[in-house]
Amino acid sequence: MAYEGMFSALGDPTRRTVFERLRQGPQTVGALAACLPVSRPAISQHLKVLETAGLVAHQADGTRHLYRLEGRGLTALRDYLQALCEEVEAAHAAEIARQLEERRYG
Repeated sequence: MAYEGMFSALGDPTRRTVFERLRQGPQTVGALAACLPVSRPAISQHLKVLETAGLVAHQADGTRHLYRLEGRGLTALRDYLQALCEEVEAAHAAEIARQLEERRYG
């Protein structure tokens, strides 16, 4: 259940903010830290959690590391949420059908 780690990682408000900032494109730790009231080491730790959860990846660019959103992780999370929505919709439709049947033969 990889999505559990993803939800846990996104449960922290600072990590969600970092995640949202990465939607704009790849960024360095310094660029992320410049926009947040958090130190570079703290941003690095948040990125590590997001990377472990499969939501973020990084690439070395000389001495810098560029962090970006990880498409495979986002796809897995989307697939989980889509399946959840389909199950809820099917359960809702089944309940409506049950209630209509009950009224009909009630």
